[in-house]
Amino acid sequence: MATSVGAVALANPVMAASGTFGYGLDLIDLCPPERLGAVVSKGLSPQPRPGNPTPRIVETAAGMINAIGLQNVGVEAFCRDALPLLRERGAVVAVNVFGARMEEYLEVIARCERETGVAAYELNVSCPNVTAGGMEFGHDPALLETLTRRCREATGRPLWVKLSPNAPDLVATARAAVAGGADALTLINTVRAMAIDAAARRPVLANGCGGLSGPAVKPIALRMVWEVHRALPEVPLVGIGGVETGRDAAEFLLAGASAVQVGTAIFRDPAAPLRIVAELERFCEAQGIADVRELIGGLQWR
Repeated sequence: MATSVGAVALANPVMAASGTFGYGLDLIDLCPPERLGAVVSKGLSPQPRPGNPTPRIVETAAGMINAIGLQNVGVEAFCRDALPLLRERGAVVAVNVFGARMEEYLEVIARCERETGVAAYELNVSCPNVTAGGMEFGHDPALLETLTRRCREATGRPLWVKLSPNAPDLVATARAAVAGGADALTLINTVRAMAIDAAARRPVLANGCGGLSGPAVKPIALRMVWEVHRALPEVPLVGIGGVETGRDAAEFLLAGASAVQVGTAIFRDPAAPLRIVAELERFCEAQGIADVRELIGGLQWR
């Protein structure tokens, strides 16, 4: 079941996605982080953020819409309180980095560079429910290339860029991130969406719109992983979007991902990532696959 995303070795291909697993310790009794391929931290900014007003999450058909607004404790608190415990347990940790300005991304990386136990950085350039940063970088290839290059210059650690399905040209942004020095790409982030309370004639979310995740977006995510893999076959990819079963994970690997992240499924079943690892292993056994990496990019196209 061992695989890797570029230089980052993973015991298995299943990670917990940013924003759905807290800081890696919230669900420790139900899903020990060291048993996953990796955990991706909640997005970190230089200073704590309160996020958007409530209500900011709503269940929808086959998914949910969130407008959390990247609420987080700030990079200092994460490095002080959470990272040492994750390091002690032997968990593989990717730090998700967010900023409203380029300098804020660099501040978060600079603080984490003083610590051990960070396996990679994941640049969030694709959050659809904040008013500054995020999609501004992820939708403009030139701006994204500049941001990625500046972050690349700030660290020797592996650098992943999390892409937006809302970008006008996903392959163009993927190429820009790689040109800027990204070692891997994670895709996709949530799809911009809305829920309406018909009786009240108002949006359900205080923010109006948010990001749709869960099984509803899986076909979109599979298509986008496949398109980016075809365009950039040598670039490691991490697939995200509606992974609820081991078979879902296998589909993303076949489309070209080296690993997957589980997000929305955790809200219903906090131990979902461990179950998905076991289901993927059983799938491989049933298919006569001795090494899970045999699945990567194995989609047969007529």
